[in-house]
Amino acid sequence: MYPIDLLSPSHLFNNVVSTNTGFLPDKPIPRLPEAYSAWENALSRAQEVLILGENITEEDAQRRADGELWRSQIRELPVISINDLKADKQLLRRAHKVLAFLVHFFVHSIPSDQTAGSVLIPRSLATPLLAVSEILRMAPVLTFADTVLWNWDLINPELPVTIENMHFGVELFSGTEDERNFWFGNAKVEVLGVEMLQLFNEYHSLPNVSDFASVCKINRLLTRLVAILDRVEETLTSMRDLVDPSVFYWQVRPWFNGSASGPSCPTWIFEDGPDASTLDLSGPSAGQSSVMHALDIFLDVDFKLQQRRYPAPSESNKRADVGFMERMRRYMPGAHRDYLSHLANTTRPLRELAKSTPAVKESYNAAVSAVRKFRDSHIRIACLYVVSMARSTAIPVGCPVFAMLQRMERQKNQTGRSTGTGGNELSLLLKSNRDATARAAIKS
Repeated sequence: MYPIDLLSPSHLFNNVVSTNTGFLPDKPIPRLPEAYSAWENALSRAQEVLILGENITEEDAQRRADGELWRSQIRELPVISINDLKADKQLLRRAHKVLAFLVHFFVHSIPSDQTAGSVLIPRSLATPLLAVSEILRMAPVLTFADTVLWNWDLINPELPVTIENMHFGVELFSGTEDERNFWFGNAKVEVLGVEMLQLFNEYHSLPNVSDFASVCKINRLLTRLVAILDRVEETLTSMRDLVDPSVFYWQVRPWFNGSASGPSCPTWIFEDGPDASTLDLSGPSAGQSSVMHALDIFLDVDFKLQQRRYPAPSESNKRADVGFMERMRRYMPGAHRDYLSHLANTTRPLRELAKSTPAVKESYNAAVSAVRKFRDSHIRIACLYVVSMARSTAIPVGCPVFAMLQRMERQKNQTGRSTGTGGNELSLLLKSNRDATARAAIKS
């Protein structure tokens, strides 16, 4: 591979982004080599016996015993060297996924009455996860890449990689179809995103962008982009039919929390590792989707409110976490960030072209409008699955009543603001992102 600083976005498209699967690998490997079977076996066992620790009451002796035995076995595992994984990015990705799932299982299976503000991640998990994360240049925590990009396999290995031939949610926390469907919905957006990435590459591969033929080509590309975004928005909206909000909020979402993700989330301490405050440990978020970041870069959406655009940001926009999207990039694999960085430093920014070329402006604004429509739907979905559930007093089916009452009591004593997986104030953030998208449109 050429040195990174010599690669154009088009060249990076061919070296970092798959022409068939985009930011998804061509096919994840199903299991690590035998030398790492202790990790794989522990993950299989976790999915069989562990439940959320905050759902375990003092009377639930068997659940407590199963969890304590599993965690003691994790503590007793040796620190396995990752030297045999270093030469293969696919093995490193699998190792990151397995180890990150194990860490989240370890932390969130501990009964809530046994945590005192912090949890020690044993060196058997901490040491290899930190090492693998350093090589992949990504956060040592469960990420969007682990749960979506790398969490699938082929139904029929003899057939091509298509959405119909992909089985999502290979690793699950709750074991529910709602959780599997949640990952499927996110993954379907990523598969649709492959077409967007191909489109961005076509734009950057044009010999020039000023002659009549090129302008016509750009308008056709933007028309295709709007059609793709309409399908992305439909996919997001269809989640309401596939994922029960109460199951997601009470049985699935708590597993995602990273270190100090909320008032009731303990701080993680990596045994023999650096101070947790120096690490990115929020947990997975759709804000870590590399393809959606690529879309925002392509259209030049200004989330950090650094550009003078109309209308001026509202006071609530300014109160939002304007650095959130930039921070989420640190959770991506480093190679994905390389692609995004070069896409952002292009010598032919699309928005500037649309500003100076009236024939492109309408098509550009239509694409911006389609992204805003998607973000409006995202706000409605977030309100349904997070905000309304946080305020609900209904006890979800399948969850211990006493444990649910305890969780509701803890929530009542919190700030009253619904937070995203990364601990941000969700409604404020999503509305700010929606408004930043709208401001990208070129006014007359």
